[in-house]
Amino acid sequence: MGKHIGKQSAIFDKDIFIINTASTVGKKEGEGPLKDYFDVILEDSLCGEDSWEKAESKMVNENMKLVMQKEKLQFSDIDYIYAGDLLNQSSGSNYAIRDLNVPFFGIFGACSTIGEGMALGAINIESGVGRKILVGASSHFCAAEKQFRFPLGLGTQRPLTSTWTVTGAAALILSDTGKSIKIKGITTGKIVDLGIKDANNMGSAMAPAAADVIINNLKDFNIQPDYYDMIFTGDLGYVGKQLTIELVQKAGYDISKNYTDCGIEIFDKNTQDTHSGGSGCACAGTTFAGMIYDKLKKGELNRILFIPTGALMSPTSIQQGESIAGIAHGIIIER
Repeated sequence: MGKHIGKQSAIFDKDIFIINTASTVGKKEGEGPLKDYFDVILEDSLCGEDSWEKAESKMVNENMKLVMQKEKLQFSDIDYIYAGDLLNQSSGSNYAIRDLNVPFFGIFGACSTIGEGMALGAINIESGVGRKILVGASSHFCAAEKQFRFPLGLGTQRPLTSTWTVTGAAALILSDTGKSIKIKGITTGKIVDLGIKDANNMGSAMAPAAADVIINNLKDFNIQPDYYDMIFTGDLGYVGKQLTIELVQKAGYDISKNYTDCGIEIFDKNTQDTHSGGSGCACAGTTFAGMIYDKLKKGELNRILFIPTGALMSPTSIQQGESIAGIAHGIIIER
């Protein structure tokens, strides 16, 4: 069996493969720098439905079916599904999965959800309980803006620190048999809250949690940042990325040479007016399922630390003036 390492990490003894992925994104995401990596680019963000929320569920359902088709599997082959989103009580995932007839763990880690699902799925396989696990995460710009900030019809001006919630769905299949791309270990994040209360500055709220995971991963495994070909955080954007570099630097590690953020990679801020970059469960999810997984398959990357990040807020907590707690989960992936 795997073993606990250091303060927050674990290493797995079993081979836990990521055998396939699927990514579906909206029109704006499909116009960005990663457009060639996505499986499906939607022209209609409503997906033919009459609400943003129904559109997200449809997107999740069809994207999960797509990854199963790519791997030539039936849903009866899947032991468990781990999935979540940003909507109240994870309704985007719940309604997407209700007809699939697969045991289901609904999870919530805000924008870190894909990482949480990968970690829990890997632990499931390591324990011997499951052999094939389906992991998913999604978000929708219009639904998220309505829930957490302002209805789109108000035309509210967004500050430069704000990020753009990615419209998309990501899915991946974990298996105890496969070919080359493995989850070797994890570093589980702690909730870190430095008192940020601005829902339009989530990069600053999440950066301390991301830095904590990076620092503890390096300490737990007694390694330096260049052990990894790349370190990817999830949803910090330009503001959060710079803050993460500075916080990790204070701990004595320089990650500036091999570190980027999915929220920076998925949009072109100069041509797409996304301000600080991208966020949402689908930001890290679709970037991994698209670009990162492709580079791992091609051998352009061989060892990475993937750290989706989440802002653990709710509409109620924001309205009551509560600060935004940050979370991040680190996944060590090797080819």
